[in-house]
Amino acid sequence: MPELSQETERGRTDRPFGWAEVTGPSMVPTLYHGDLLVVAHRGRVRPGEVVVLRHPFQQDLLVVKRAAERREGGWWVLGDNAYAGGDSTDYGVVPDELILGRVRLRYRPRKPDQRSPLALARWAFSAVRPVFAARSASRRLRAR
Repeated sequence: MPELSQETERGRTDRPFGWAEVTGPSMVPTLYHGDLLVVAHRGRVRPGEVVVLRHPFQQDLLVVKRAAERREGGWWVLGDNAYAGGDSTDYGVVPDELILGRVRLRYRPRKPDQRSPLALARWAFSAVRPVFAARSASRRLRAR
């Protein structure tokens, strides 16, 4: 099953940034269920970047994947978790008009059981992180 996301789309074309929430395991270990993402709506997508897109067959469904390779007709996208599925190996190339934006930051909410000072310090140190392009995306693509 594809990884679901929710995004505020009010004024998407007017605003340079939006947000999305990760649901599902397809981007583990980069993104986990419950992570909140800052999405840049403008700019060029490059290979290896994490993107938010509309599912090609179910366009009310938003998906978070890694843009692995530019192909004729659009982008070949892959999840970081090869066992989760729900990427271009299932639905093929994603047209450019279905790519909504590039993921720039990840916010990982604090878990309720993180109460000790050490756990809170670890969470505070790692709660907000930039999401970088993976250079190995094309290598993973060749391995499949």
